[in-house]
Amino acid sequence: MGDTKLFRIGELAKAAGTSERTIDYYTKLGLIRPQDRSMTNYRLYGPETLLRLKRIHELKNEKFTLEEIRERLDKWSEATGDERVSEKLTALETHLAQVEKELKELQPLLQDLDPAQAKKTFSQLVPQGIACMEAIKLLLGQNPMM
Repeated sequence: MGDTKLFRIGELAKAAGTSERTIDYYTKLGLIRPQDRSMTNYRLYGPETLLRLKRIHELKNEKFTLEEIRERLDKWSEATGDERVSEKLTALETHLAQVEKELKELQPLLQDLDPAQAKKTFSQLVPQGIACMEAIKLLLGQNPMM
């Protein structure tokens, strides 16, 4: 185990600002997993579980179901094997989904603008969108599999 701080359920719940019952429920659903067991058979969770609980809370606030959350977290965990990378990719995917949703909500509003207003709006939005796409291309270009 080394010097890594492992949390029992009560300690984890307190550190995460949630209940022991929620920790137990998330464990049963497979959203979080104990890293080890104590000599007295208590489940022990690693510090990365706190990050995962934060991500679960954020995704719940974005109105994702627990099943959707589990699928997203598992997808990136399986792909990377590194919890830090997995957390960042999950956050990025969630953020992109939120941007897509907001753009769909914005589309009918933009159609109601007069042409001059629409042109001004697009001229301010396009450079930011291009910068985002270029950042994604750079990230993908660093991937040796691409």
